[in-house]
Amino acid sequence: MEPIPVIAVFDVGKTNKKLFLFDENYKIVFERTARFLETHDEDGDTCENLDSLRLSVFDSLREIIKHKEFDLKAINFSTYGASFVYVDEYGKPLTPLYNYLKPYPPELGRQFYNSYGDEAGFALETASPVLGNLNSGLQLYRLKYEQPDVFKKIKYALHLPQYMSYLISGQMVSDLTSIGCHTALWNFGKNNYHNWLKQENILLKMAPLHPADSVLTAEFPGNGYKVGIGLHDSSAALIPYLVSFNMPFVLISTGTWSISLNPFNQTPLTADELKHDCLNYLQYKGKPVKASRLFTGYEYEQQVKRIAAHFNQDEIRYRTIQFDPAVVAKLQNQPALKANEKDGELQKSAFEQRDLGAFTNDVEAYHQLMLDIIAQQTISTNYVLNGCTVKRIFVDGGFSKNSVFMHLLACAFPHLEVYAASMAQATAVGTALAIHQHWNSKPLPHDLIELKYYSGVQSEVV
Repeated sequence: MEPIPVIAVFDVGKTNKKLFLFDENYKIVFERTARFLETHDEDGDTCENLDSLRLSVFDSLREIIKHKEFDLKAINFSTYGASFVYVDEYGKPLTPLYNYLKPYPPELGRQFYNSYGDEAGFALETASPVLGNLNSGLQLYRLKYEQPDVFKKIKYALHLPQYMSYLISGQMVSDLTSIGCHTALWNFGKNNYHNWLKQENILLKMAPLHPADSVLTAEFPGNGYKVGIGLHDSSAALIPYLVSFNMPFVLISTGTWSISLNPFNQTPLTADELKHDCLNYLQYKGKPVKASRLFTGYEYEQQVKRIAAHFNQDEIRYRTIQFDPAVVAKLQNQPALKANEKDGELQKSAFEQRDLGAFTNDVEAYHQLMLDIIAQQTISTNYVLNGCTVKRIFVDGGFSKNSVFMHLLACAFPHLEVYAASMAQATAVGTALAIHQHWNSKPLPHDLIELKYYSGVQSEVV
């Protein structure tokens, strides 16, 4: 029996580290999930165990290469963002992999913005809301001033996907999907690194930029497979949609965060958009994607717990509640309650202010929660719709399976086609698709994504 041509994709999240083998039809033929114990940096803050991650990649590859039923054609990587590995001239990490949730020193932040412009103006230039260590460029700035001896030894600062690629290829490169995502490194107006990097002698620490769809040769023993340079996971998850649909669309990716992504909107960010948690990032072809985000998934979980406790119900019940237009009609006749906005940030719905005793039952309370969430979602999604004609909205992730959310979203955007989209492992598939031409002998597939249509007219509530 002929071995199956495959690509290996390492999909590294904060919690789960996954390995997938995809055949040429992008079907999963092998998968494995691992979790590693976190370690601590010199300040006692938790961080990724880089040694465990490195050894896991090597061990997994050795195992795959031994499998006679697979013909390994390529490898690629996607990981969470805002994480640098600082390597010396021999490729050895010089520091722990610092956690992007580590608090940023306020005085150092003030020093940075005093040197390079006010926060609002700088955020506009770099399409990066002020996020401390989540702006990975500021991690480099911090290292320079807090650990100057270590900084001098740095050959390159590699974002995590490119470090993983380096482990196999032996080549150090940078990638725009990591550089261009709220890092404070990229000047979107000039389409180049921001000038502060040169002034701080940091530009020399950035490895040469390579296209995200390019490949390198492998140094790790094997059979001549190609090595992708790695992708930021947010960009990777968008690729299956860019490959599958030509008509302009917005993707609402839902999970802990609900992120509205418009890869067809190239208008510059405004100060108001930045204030409301919008940003731009660069997709794998180098074009800007306008994005807005809400902490919706987290809020949903907290409020469902509150509803379940008040009405003495099991939380599992709310996974399958169906949309009831009569309940919504009743609720929409009630006086409106506006969400509190703190410092201009549009994050929480009005529901946390509501008295659960005012509802007849838990189904009514649940529909009100979804109405309040959709009110926030509509405002957030409209930020990426402005200035761009879009025909479709796709929703993937947890809320795509929520009947109440999907019907209400369709009502909120009756002039657009609204679809629930489902596909297994979108990030990993996108990571494989990015280098399709280098490993796959078949044409790009067009049946990757299953769609379910929701009509804002049919489900409209009067």
